[in-house]
Amino acid sequence: MNRRTLLLLPLLLMGATLAHADDAEPPYTQTKDIIFGETDGVGLLMDVFAPKGMSNGLAIVDVASGAFYSDRGKINDHKKAQVYDIMCGKGYTVFAVRPGSITKFSLADMAANVKTGVAYVKEHAAEYKIDPNRIGLTGGSAGGHLASLVALTADDKSSVKAAGVFFPPTDFLNYRGIKIDENSSPGQLQFVTRFVFPNGVKTSSTSELIEKLKKISPAHNVHDKAPPFLIIHGDKDPLVPLSQSELLLANLKSAGVPAELIVKKGGGHPWLTIHEEVQVMADWFDKQLVNK
Repeated sequence: MNRRTLLLLPLLLMGATLAHADDAEPPYTQTKDIIFGETDGVGLLMDVFAPKGMSNGLAIVDVASGAFYSDRGKINDHKKAQVYDIMCGKGYTVFAVRPGSITKFSLADMAANVKTGVAYVKEHAAEYKIDPNRIGLTGGSAGGHLASLVALTADDKSSVKAAGVFFPPTDFLNYRGIKIDENSSPGQLQFVTRFVFPNGVKTSSTSELIEKLKKISPAHNVHDKAPPFLIIHGDKDPLVPLSQSELLLANLKSAGVPAELIVKKGGGHPWLTIHEEVQVMADWFDKQLVNK
């Protein structure tokens, strides 16, 4: 079995295991491809999942990105994980923001696009009948990275009340055993350059690259005014080391930010029963948003 097949296997199994969820009538109505912004002539899209039942008047912005790609398949992955069933079942209106893909955008660009999405939700709060001052932000993997970065670097227009993320990369200066410093090899630098420049086609000095990597690393952007965080990460993750979440947690706590890390024993990237942790995340959002 090749590496690509091995990495895709959890998603394939999850899809088979949760197939029954697709057969049931969902507790939401889905509106596809709403244009929430534009950059360089390219429209930025989101889907809106509105609860069919009683609305709680609150919103969750879900960053639909995997491996820093933002095709519609990422929304379908979140459907299989029951993100929209669970959140909308609680009364949340969920805005699934697609921030663009690494083939065209840098990670800084994608974070800016997510901020545009949050600002759009706030600007249209009356239309969607949600409270613009109590918005939660979530995402998994690449989406978890972008959600974390946006929560930590937002301005007033894109600020959120709480951030709940799954297995996020948080430090590109020390990622997957590759430490980036002035002594890094060209191959090591090329690996992370793609996060700063689409396709890694541009070059900069090592010191400039390090500064740019810091700016897109959530663990290096923590401050004491950050919103509360919940991080969920598997201890058998083959793609994003658990240490990435542990570092973010440590820095948040050092800054006095309310933060918690739940470690899923045996959890990969993702795991078959991740809908159970989605439920935990939804309950946590209730504590941060509904009851405050």
